[in-house]
Amino acid sequence: MKVKSLLLVLAGNTLVALAVVLFLLPGGMITGGATGLAIAVNHYFDLPLSLFLFVFNLIMFLLGTFVLGRGFALTTLVSTFYYPFILEVLQNSGLSFELTSDRMLSTICGGLLMGFALGIVIRTGASTGGMDIPPLILKKKLGIPVSISLYAFDIAILLLQASFSDKEQILYGILLVLIYSITLDKVLVIGTGQIKVEIISQAYDEINQLILKDLNRGSTLIQANTGYLRKNQPLVLTVMSNRELVRLNRLVLTVDPEAFLIISQVKEVKGHGFSLTKEYRHHPSDQPLPQPEDHINV
Repeated sequence: MKVKSLLLVLAGNTLVALAVVLFLLPGGMITGGATGLAIAVNHYFDLPLSLFLFVFNLIMFLLGTFVLGRGFALTTLVSTFYYPFILEVLQNSGLSFELTSDRMLSTICGGLLMGFALGIVIRTGASTGGMDIPPLILKKKLGIPVSISLYAFDIAILLLQASFSDKEQILYGILLVLIYSITLDKVLVIGTGQIKVEIISQAYDEINQLILKDLNRGSTLIQANTGYLRKNQPLVLTVMSNRELVRLNRLVLTVDPEAFLIISQVKEVKGHGFSLTKEYRHHPSDQPLPQPEDHINV
C-alpha cells in the first residue's frame, strides 16, 4: 500500500471513530455494521466497544483471509487493527462529550461524517473490514449480491439493538444508516462525474475542430442518419467538465444556432484526459478524420 493510500485509510478510520465518539455514543444512537453490533454487545455484556471490535475484526480478518485470499487481507489489514485502537484512544481522550442534545442533528452529522469517512477508505481500494467481510464471503460462495446481504445484516443489527432502544432511537438508527449509505455512494463518485454532450449539426466538422483545438478535448464522430430526412450526418460526441460546458455551448451556437445538443450527466469517466494522462498524437491536417462504422438512427 502506498504512503498516500495508507494515510487516507488512517484518516478515514479516524473520522469514523470521531463520528462514533462525538455523535453516536453521547446521543445514545444505534447504527448498523460492526459498530452497531459492538453497541449491542456493550449493552448486554458491558464489554468495551474497542475490545469487542478488535476481537470481532480479527476474527473477520482471519476468515476473510482464508476464504478471499491474501490480496483481500492486505487491503483490510490496517482498518482491522487501527479502528479499534483509535476508537479507544478517542474515548479516553476526553472527546466523548455531547456536542448537541438534538437527536436529529446527531443523526445527520454522524451519518454524514461516517459516510464521508467510509468513502475515503473505499476510494483508496481498501476495505474497512468488520461487517464488510461476511457479504463478500456470501457473494463468493453463494452468489448473493453484496448490497442485499449488507442491508440484511444492517437490519438484523438494528433489530438486535431495538430490544433496548425506544421507538425514536430505532427510527433515528434507520435514518442514520440511510444517510451514511447515501453519503458513501456520493463520495465514491465525487470528482469523477462529467458531462456528456452529443451534437447534431450540419457544421459537424467545424464544431469538432473547435472541440479539439479550442477546448482541448477529445471527440468521437458517430455516423448517424437523421430520422425525418434520412440524411447521413456524423454525430459529434464529447465528454467534459461542468465548467467547460458553458464555453462549448457558446462555441457551438456561434457556428450553428440551430444545432441540436443532447447534454447528460455521467457518473464516472475513465481513459486519457480523465483517469489517464492525455496523449497528443500528430494528425496530418490533409487527411480526413476517420469515419466510424457504427450507425445510429436519430
